[in-house]
Amino acid sequence: MLASIVFLILIAILFLSGCGHPKQARVNVPPPPPPASTPEPPAPQPAANVPAAKENTAPQPKEKEEEKEEAGTDADLAEPKIPASAKPIATETGLASWYGPPYHNRRGSNGEVYNMHAMTAAHRTYPLGSIVRVTNVKTGQHALVRITDRGPFIPGRVLDLSLAAARKVDVWQPGVAEVKVELMQSASPDSPGKWAVQIGGFPHGPAANKLADHLKRRYQTARVLCFASPAGDWWIRVRVLDDEHDRAQKLAAETETPEGAVFLVRLD
Repeated sequence: MLASIVFLILIAILFLSGCGHPKQARVNVPPPPPPASTPEPPAPQPAANVPAAKENTAPQPKEKEEEKEEAGTDADLAEPKIPASAKPIATETGLASWYGPPYHNRRGSNGEVYNMHAMTAAHRTYPLGSIVRVTNVKTGQHALVRITDRGPFIPGRVLDLSLAAARKVDVWQPGVAEVKVELMQSASPDSPGKWAVQIGGFPHGPAANKLADHLKRRYQTARVLCFASPAGDWWIRVRVLDDEHDRAQKLAAETETPEGAVFLVRLD
């Protein structure tokens, strides 16, 4: 009897022990599938050896034509030539200046378009087309130039050089220099020439017009022209009857102006 009770107690203890610590059920979880195979990236191909394009700095044909037109041909820019035996016809000494913009590419007194890169000059009386030799008195530098325009109309100055000629005789940097001017070849040595009177310059148009009106009333046979120069000042040109020298000289001697100066100029 006692043995049976002990046996039952042991069975009860075992039963309670099993209920207090339940065992977790094993779950058979299958392993995850292997990762999907990703294709390997293609091996980089060597870059094509293409040379870099060179920058085209050469001027285009149109630009070359514009440069040629601006500078002129070699013949246009060359220093004029005279025979080696040529002797001066006339000589004078005075101040020379030079002119460029705004006269560059404008028509000069001889009808040609002025090119400051050509060996030319302006003189008040030498026939247009004449050739003169200009010498810098201080440095001795000299050059031959062709007279294509009229001027300078400033007292004391005898010659207005182009930029190229001013560089050749060392007048460009100082602006004004004393020079000797020798007329080596006259364009019309046997012609009496056509003459006019140039008056100015005036800083304002009304003063020039007032004097021009006075001259028209006084010299009714003369043609009086009042015009603005490219530099902005105003000028008067008086052409006497037949452009005769003595008439022009008489008119110049009788004319006074409070501004500017009066010059006798040769038209041809």
